[in-house]
Amino acid sequence: MSTDKSKPLHKHHALLKSSGIVACGVLASRMLGFVRDVVIARFLGTGFLAEAFFVAQRIPNLLRDMVGEGASNAAIVPVLSEYEQKKSKEEWQECINAALAWGVIILGIITLLGIFAAPWIVRLMAPGFAREPGELQITVDLTRIMFPYLILIALTAFQTGILYSLNAFFAPAFGPCLLNLAMILSVLVSTLLSWQTYQLAYALSVGVLIGGVWQLGAQWEALRRRGVYWKMPLRFNHEGARQIGRLLLPRLWGSAVYQINVFVDTFCASLAVIVGAGGIAAIYYANRMIQFPLGVFGYALSSVALPSLSKIAQEGNMILFRSTLLFALRNLMLVLIPTAVCMGIFSKWIIHTVFQRGAFDAYSTMVTSQVMFFAALGLPFFGASRILVSAFYALQDTKTPVKIATVCLLINVALNAILMFPLKVGGIALASSIAGAVNCFLLWKHLNTKLWRPLGPKG
Repeated sequence: MSTDKSKPLHKHHALLKSSGIVACGVLASRMLGFVRDVVIARFLGTGFLAEAFFVAQRIPNLLRDMVGEGASNAAIVPVLSEYEQKKSKEEWQECINAALAWGVIILGIITLLGIFAAPWIVRLMAPGFAREPGELQITVDLTRIMFPYLILIALTAFQTGILYSLNAFFAPAFGPCLLNLAMILSVLVSTLLSWQTYQLAYALSVGVLIGGVWQLGAQWEALRRRGVYWKMPLRFNHEGARQIGRLLLPRLWGSAVYQINVFVDTFCASLAVIVGAGGIAAIYYANRMIQFPLGVFGYALSSVALPSLSKIAQEGNMILFRSTLLFALRNLMLVLIPTAVCMGIFSKWIIHTVFQRGAFDAYSTMVTSQVMFFAALGLPFFGASRILVSAFYALQDTKTPVKIATVCLLINVALNAILMFPLKVGGIALASSIAGAVNCFLLWKHLNTKLWRPLGPKG
């Protein structure tokens, strides 16, 4: 016998079950990521080779979020969910092929331009490196090696969006493990061959490319088993591809705003005369710690919530939409708030235990734990924002989160300029946390308005 409550309860149960699959995959990836970061810290510490590698790796990653993961989150999942419910299987497949063809063309052009323009991009990203010609050249070399990772991981993210629209979460959840394995193996091979430290940085870069190929292949196989195939589209001017493009354009700016935030943080952290030595590496290691709970719980719930909310939005059931959204937020906060408190209080002990060995010395622990303390303050807001943004995407509104993100970008830039002088590199992390809190509040406020009445337990 069914009741009015049976459908929401079923939806919530399915949401938690799918979130559990994603969380397990993310947990496995984060654990391997910790091993990878411990290995990198053991051999590179927070010295110039570590900073060169992190800057070089960050450059294609910045573009990856714009043209890869941003697309699957904001445009591909809602559009394919709509096509799955309202169109034929052939139309759904043709939409995928048209979007893929455009993606290959655009990503190929960006990758070639990035390899050519690497010296100018590095100077823009880390101007402090210009004072050390050797460090600048190594960073440029590593950037050119890793730039093709952009097209690999962006196509992987495209396939992830398709799998999400099919409610298939296993392959996307465990795919990132392959990247971490490839990087760990590249370091192990380098040490077995007794390569010098600078050669190890190059080997790590090649490991990133190998990991990208592995991820792409794993997603490809998952789609093949579900009957999805690739071929040249019958027409490039497909309505579904145009709809994805319309949703993607504002999301591109939203991703660009986020990446500008990362650029501003990297720019400020490279100014060692103000924030001290090792700022870029400290931010990287601290961010890896913060991303662990944020990825395992925040990413898992937001990734699963997006296709669920998209389908509910297509049904027009706003009561169930609000109920599902609040369910996801409540469960996420039950985890992230106490986690943030513990990470802030025990930041120095955590960093010392995880990283302090080899080239990662007491100074490295000090600056990294300072960053982690201030970054932990923003952890609950970062997680909640992911869920709220997924709700906007499910409603096919990519413009509102972009407008809010732009305001928060200006706040972050201003706070960076103010706080990095008294708090050094910790001020950069605190600025990001404050901007994240403002972003979360504004998303919540505008979503309430969009859904016509305040969200609440009775919603």
